[in-house]
Amino acid sequence: MRWNSSSVNDAEVGVLSARLGISQPTATILWRLGIRTKEEAETFLDPKLRSLEDPFLITHLEKAVLRLRQAMAREEKIVVFGDYDVDGVTSTAFLVSILNVFGIHPRFIVPRRLEEGYGLSLAALERVLDGGKPDLLIAVDCGTNSHVEVAHLRERGVDVIILDHHVSKSNHPADCILVNPHVFDGDDRPWTDLCTVGLVFKFIHGLLKQLRADGDGVAEQIQLKDYLDFVALGTIADLVPLRGENRILARAGLSRLRETLRPGINALFEVSKIKLGEDVTPWDISFRLGPRINASGRLNDATVPIDMLLSTDWKSCLGSARMLDDFNRERQEIERSICLQAEEMVENGMRDSAGLVLFNSEWHPGVVGIVASRISQKYYRPTLVLGAEGALAKGSGRSIAGMNLVEILTPCTHLLSHWGGHPMAVGIALSPTRMDMLRTLFAESVLRLAKGGTMPEPMLDITCWMQPKDIGARLMDELDRLSPFGQGNPEPIFGLKGVCLRQSPQPFGVGNFRFNLDNGANHPISGVAWKKGEKVLPTGRPVDLAVKLAWNFWNDRKTLQMTLVDWRE
Repeated sequence: MRWNSSSVNDAEVGVLSARLGISQPTATILWRLGIRTKEEAETFLDPKLRSLEDPFLITHLEKAVLRLRQAMAREEKIVVFGDYDVDGVTSTAFLVSILNVFGIHPRFIVPRRLEEGYGLSLAALERVLDGGKPDLLIAVDCGTNSHVEVAHLRERGVDVIILDHHVSKSNHPADCILVNPHVFDGDDRPWTDLCTVGLVFKFIHGLLKQLRADGDGVAEQIQLKDYLDFVALGTIADLVPLRGENRILARAGLSRLRETLRPGINALFEVSKIKLGEDVTPWDISFRLGPRINASGRLNDATVPIDMLLSTDWKSCLGSARMLDDFNRERQEIERSICLQAEEMVENGMRDSAGLVLFNSEWHPGVVGIVASRISQKYYRPTLVLGAEGALAKGSGRSIAGMNLVEILTPCTHLLSHWGGHPMAVGIALSPTRMDMLRTLFAESVLRLAKGGTMPEPMLDITCWMQPKDIGARLMDELDRLSPFGQGNPEPIFGLKGVCLRQSPQPFGVGNFRFNLDNGANHPISGVAWKKGEKVLPTGRPVDLAVKLAWNFWNDRKTLQMTLVDWRE
């Protein structure tokens, strides 16, 4: 892995450091994020809910609110149609929760992945209509590309509102209300990168704003901040950029998660080994809470986590959380098996391909996205992994830095039954008979988009070089103000140049080791290295370290800990 550390403007970094009273490393991080002035820095370091823009600045949102108000006033039948990932689950639970408070009690439907596929499929809509034709269907986290399906609903007299953030591949569906900033609002608005649960927050904000202006007593009683736990879960799990309004909502939502009284979330904490009252981090959402919510939709039925999030009965919530935990364990076993088979497939004939297309009719389509992520990172190239679903091959794609999957797949669309997604993640379906053609065309498209025809190599970006003496409580407090880290605000990787270990690292577990580094004041800083047993740090000779920094909580103690990312002579 090649280390990269682009230069910074030392003068501008120094000015930021002096004006804000912050350390040089923190000022460097802000400068790399494009923050140059004291005002920009203060806004970033102290994001406030009051800084959120008027929800009605989002195209078509006011129109959507007016249609929902009409449905509420007329006591129309409403269906909320969601999706089975964390963003879709939290969006559905959030919207249904609010409508329940008003006594509306809409039905909610989530597609059954193995039987009905993704999003507003005709098969899922038949289930909607079989349960009684609604007057209004609100689709969340899907629908932007559902031309045929929206027409199907409109022919039957169902009005449609779509709240979605997926990229439009062509013209958007006709005769519906579509709220999607990526389609209408440009790339530079503070709300452009909101995921769907963030759009639901804005939608509900607009609804409450109008109702309060009209003197509605129920709307006056609703505290929107109490629902930010939903928003944090969906926003962080969906890997949207944590800048602009996403940062404001995620930061406030993480604080709300720590204090949540929602039985469903507290039950999820219990099975995920998160203590009530402790800080909940983006890592907790990405690797503890999110996978358990996702596992149900991948293997079974995503109504389980929605019911859990809506329930006020602790015993029922705990039973659902344990069920999700079981699903997650099953998902992990299936994933491990598929990963081994996929790696073997690459090693036996695909190592030289610029883009990987891996298919096995026995693979479970509900977990292939996770496998695609692992394979793309291991071999560092865009990857599609597919299993079988009925007569079609269905799966997911993941990409690497600098390679846009939407652009890569554009020349391949004539081979696909349907597809959609983001630059870094897509879902696709096609006939298995076209798989060889897709492999060839996909690899060719990757090479065309590669700069200079050369595939990018794995690169480690060093955010800031510093000395061990710079590591301490002050820096950790400043890092806390920079959080939450994620897309658009990556967790900083610090470089330590020419340091020597006085004591040999201590192995533990399988392939892990612990080490201590002196900070220059005879005060050791503890470090941990995960799965790096083949490359243990040497003792007594200078090396460069690339590390991440975090507080470690163990047995009611809080200690500063480095996590080793890489090292070199």
